[in-house]
Amino acid sequence: MPTLKKNHLVQKRNVLNEIRSSNMTLQELRFFSIYLSKINKNKPEETRVVRFPMADFQSIMDLGRIDIGYMKNVTNSLLCKVVNVPIKDEVGNYRGYTGFQLFKECTVSNDDSGEWYVEIDAHDKALPLMFDFKNKYFTYKIDNMLRLRSPNQFRMYEILKQYETAGERILSVEELKSFIGIGKDEYPRYNDFKNRVLDACQQALAEHTDIKFTYEPHGRKGKAGKILALKFIIEKNEDFTDQLTLDMFVAQNAQNTISAQLNLNDLDSFDATDLEHEGAITSRDVLLVDLRDIMKNEFTIEQVDELLSIAMSRNLVTGKNAYLYFKEKYATVKRVESGGGIKTNLFRYLRGIINKE
Repeated sequence: MPTLKKNHLVQKRNVLNEIRSSNMTLQELRFFSIYLSKINKNKPEETRVVRFPMADFQSIMDLGRIDIGYMKNVTNSLLCKVVNVPIKDEVGNYRGYTGFQLFKECTVSNDDSGEWYVEIDAHDKALPLMFDFKNKYFTYKIDNMLRLRSPNQFRMYEILKQYETAGERILSVEELKSFIGIGKDEYPRYNDFKNRVLDACQQALAEHTDIKFTYEPHGRKGKAGKILALKFIIEKNEDFTDQLTLDMFVAQNAQNTISAQLNLNDLDSFDATDLEHEGAITSRDVLLVDLRDIMKNEFTIEQVDELLSIAMSRNLVTGKNAYLYFKEKYATVKRVESGGGIKTNLFRYLRGIINKE
């Protein structure tokens, strides 16, 4: 049964790469790529089930703490990831889609030696996307994605890496957003999309991956009108060296195994600060506790962690200004709530606000 090794190659079919990312978090995108690197396209029945030692799973998923309830949330989220595969006729006309889950079963348990592990199996419907290779697929080393810090950067790397040999790719803005996983209503102004997504991805890929790119408008609506499409020029990044192997990534996140014994939901700000000084938790853990406290403990640490990750991935906050940002956003949603303007739970409403900025 496959376990983690160095320098695994990810082989991904083009059709799987061009399916919307199903709102995966960065950690889930990373996990899926590592899963793909573990399987053997020639041996589906022998390699479809992949086992991860718990320490490796913690590092891949950026888990700062482990308890059964939280693990269920993490693994259930993986099991809920759905892909919608287009149905097309012989000449390529769209005729609908088929939707199914990527994974069908996940087991969290310990072996005979007492070592905990996470084991996951692909959904039967997804097997052709993962194993049925003829041509039309691309390959990259896991090392390229370990330093990328947002789902946007991760997906931009994959959709451009697929066309590295061709050297260019033309995509409509709407199509690009769909591939990355950005909703139609997000970044309605092109300049916001350019600054927060395109330019941020350009810098990240140049710094951390084996490709780099430039881009330019390729189609407009009227003279000097709305930009409809973009042309990407893709080049090999000669300055890139393998900066971080999977083993190194796991080792660098070893601090998580210390925090795993603690439940941040049980800490107040004073306790968290003391534990940080002792080296038992990280500065990010302290920030999560502080943010939970300023939002009157209405959200769990896990929910605060998700909100902070979204805000940071969109370059809305850094560690320094997160406190004021969330204090202001919480005050805003409470005003809306008091006026009866929230029709869903407070967490989903706040998450929606952050996703739209």
